[in-house]
Amino acid sequence: MDSSLAAPPLVEQAFELALLSDVGTNRPDNEDACGHFIESHDSVVFAIADGVGGYEGGEVASRMAVDITLEAYRESPPAWGAAKRLHRAITRANIEIHDKALTVPELRRMATTMTAVAVEKGMLSAVHVGDCRLHLIRHRQISQITKDHTMVADRVRMGMMSAARAKSHPDRAMLLRSLGHELIVSIDRIAMPLLERDRLILCSDGMYNVLDDKELESLTRGVDPETGCRILIDTANRRGTADNLTCAVFRMTSPTGHTATTGGWRDRLRGLFGR
Repeated sequence: MDSSLAAPPLVEQAFELALLSDVGTNRPDNEDACGHFIESHDSVVFAIADGVGGYEGGEVASRMAVDITLEAYRESPPAWGAAKRLHRAITRANIEIHDKALTVPELRRMATTMTAVAVEKGMLSAVHVGDCRLHLIRHRQISQITKDHTMVADRVRMGMMSAARAKSHPDRAMLLRSLGHELIVSIDRIAMPLLERDRLILCSDGMYNVLDDKELESLTRGVDPETGCRILIDTANRRGTADNLTCAVFRMTSPTGHTATTGGWRDRLRGLFGR
């Protein structure tokens, strides 16, 4: 089992975080990647990526996406703010993956999905390309706050296909956007305040194709993020997942100074991500 777990805090932190990746039960190699960078007691960035283009290309693309994004974020001026730093970082990752695919013949088809999240002083900023999913859990209610960039998901949003049919559609993994495929990629940007005790679950499609949203919430409830990651991976593997599995579990453990929006957080999410 390949893991990337956030190190125990040296000082009291405002959050808890763990990440875990596993090859799953039906793949010889792991084309997923994950990583994180803790900048301070109340500032962290973490990301997961799911590579495409065959074993060698997919593995290279996902690892490059995570490593370059974290490196670029770490090297950027904090005065820019988390949202700008994150967008600049993923843009750099896209360009470098695209350039490498052009110059190395055996990697010419490589690309990757990626979702990266920064939490700074209780504010969430995220960038998203592809079909990894970021979920917010508040008061035991879970909501997906990213949209899948797939052909099937587009059809569901347009009312051309039911969500139930989409879940088992043979082309459900056909991507409309990915990092590295084009020199310029459209990147979803998300920003919202978090509250104390909010949880975030970020996962690749290998996990959410096996575990539904309610299970993601219930299996991680009342346990620390590291234990939650292991429970999610183990449960998915017991069901015989056909893909690699990667997840991150984040918990806001300190007051953030933010309050719930008057219209309710679900209304706010629909306004932000219903486009």
